[in-house]
Amino acid sequence: MRVFVGFDDTDASDSEYGTGKVARWFQPMLPEGCRCQGVVRQQLLVCDDIPYTSHNSAACMVLEVAAPDLLASLVEQAVRHIEAHAADGSDPGLCVVAEDHAALADLVAFGRRCTHTVASQAEALHQADGAHLSGHGGTNDGIIGAAAAVGLTASGWSGRYIELGDLRGAPEVMTVADIQRQNIEVVAEDRDAQIPAPQDRVLTHRWLRPRLIGHRPVLLVQPKGDGVWENIYCKRRKTEFNIKKQDRQQGAS
Repeated sequence: MRVFVGFDDTDASDSEYGTGKVARWFQPMLPEGCRCQGVVRQQLLVCDDIPYTSHNSAACMVLEVAAPDLLASLVEQAVRHIEAHAADGSDPGLCVVAEDHAALADLVAFGRRCTHTVASQAEALHQADGAHLSGHGGTNDGIIGAAAAVGLTASGWSGRYIELGDLRGAPEVMTVADIQRQNIEVVAEDRDAQIPAPQDRVLTHRWLRPRLIGHRPVLLVQPKGDGVWENIYCKRRKTEFNIKKQDRQQGAS
């Protein structure tokens, strides 16, 4: 059984780590019978009407759970994890939903709305409708992003993986076949829609963060030469986000 565990707003402006890391760090605390299939970062609406730390992103861990009766201990462990790692001054939220829960379709729609409209806690609670959704400090506003992260990840068409196998151990150059062995599809984003060959090389920049597309991790690449491709989306510097945030603030003043 697949289960989605959403985390949001576990950090503060002076935190040394963000919600993505909190979600990734949950893996060692998983109850026996729960196996992590990956962690997906979801980007939500960025606007002045929404309080956020830096990017307004949330994270969702995707699990394979052996039996439904493990859900209670899974929630309990997740709550303990948030209490141990959420920063002072944060507004943490947790959402845990199994793939067969009746509320999941509404959470998918809710997550999509959260990428372009401002949502409320009341809306999140209404859409969760019996699924686990709980706040763990501050204003509890994190329940909005946690619910949205679950919905967007369950849709199979949003977000990027920040944890999946050995993503963080990627060398500078890999073959397409090497990447596919990690259950990641390699797809060319170019005008001619070429298909990279197994022996082709991919310049990774030591940064593999496949997108969630069609319910699968997909690495988007662009051609760099004969039999050579380049990972399109590489790591951005934090200063880029800070500059953009300052520009928005100055524009509103």
